[in-house]
Order: sequence, then C-alpha cells, then structure tokens
Amino acid sequence: FADGNTKSKIMIIGEAPGEEEDKIGKPFVGEAGKLLNKMLLAINIKRSYIYITNVVPWRPPNNRQPNIEEILQCLPFIQKHIEIIKPFLIILLGGTAAKAILATTHGITKLRGQWHEYNNLNIKKPILTRAMYHPAFLLRSPIHKKEAWEDLQEIQKKIETNEII
Repeated sequence: FADGNTKSKIMIIGEAPGEEEDKIGKPFVGEAGKLLNKMLLAINIKRSYIYITNVVPWRPPNNRQPNIEEILQCLPFIQKHIEIIKPFLIILLGGTAAKAILATTHGITKLRGQWHEYNNLNIKKPILTRAMYHPAFLLRSPIHKKEAWEDLQEIQKKIETNEII
C-alpha cells in the first residue's frame, strides 16, 4: 500500500494502484511510475527520499477511478497514514487524490498551480500541499507537461527554501 522512506518530509499521494502496481505490490511502478521518477529526478529528488502511497490501496475493477464510496471507506486510513508519516509537504497526484485529501469538489485543473494546506484534528499544524496532474494523465496528454513542470519547479523552490532534503 506504500513505498519509500517513512522518515521523509515529502509524501506523495496518488489515486489507486494500476495493473503493474497490483502485480508488484508497490505504488507507481508502471509506466506512470517511471514518468514520476523522471519528474522527481528533474528537481533533484530521488525516489528513495520520498514516501508514496494512494488514497485507495487496491485496484478498482477494470482499472476504473475509485468511486465516492471507496474513497470515503479509505479516507480515515489515508488520514491516519498522513498523521503517522508527518510530512512537511504533500504532493497530490491527480484529481481523485486532490479532491479526497483537500475535501473539495474542485477538479485538478482548478486545484493545480497553487499551494494548499492539509489539516485535520489530529495534526498540530497544517501541512503544505500541492496538487498536480497525475503522471498517467501526462502520458495520455503530454500537452500538459509544461504545467506539470511549473508545479515541479514550485515544489523544488519550497524544498530548497525550507531545506527539507
């Protein structure tokens, strides 16, 4: 259900496992994961530096998007997951993760490109959060890679300014 450094100050949350992830048992190991690794390396972040998981830890039938019921069932677990990891920065990949974690109905195109805060009753201070396009979406729609690059550059600035790697 997760992979990476449990002491990381950077937590990446995606939607749900795909076929490759389901087979291997780790998030972001398929084609989208390869692109994510390249994206992270472009801003000097090795995958081993981060902690990565999904809102829904299982692959929905026919690789469909998780539905509201599935997301609501898993929400307490991902919230607890965030409390345990205690990241400085959360990166939300795609609309499903962004809507679930930020508790909003706004889509990814409206949420990306700006900073948000994640908060719940069990954390002491809000966690800086950035929503961006999911790598699987970027593989299907490479025209949006420029916007993803802009988000990555803003993430890199926050990381460098706050010396979190």
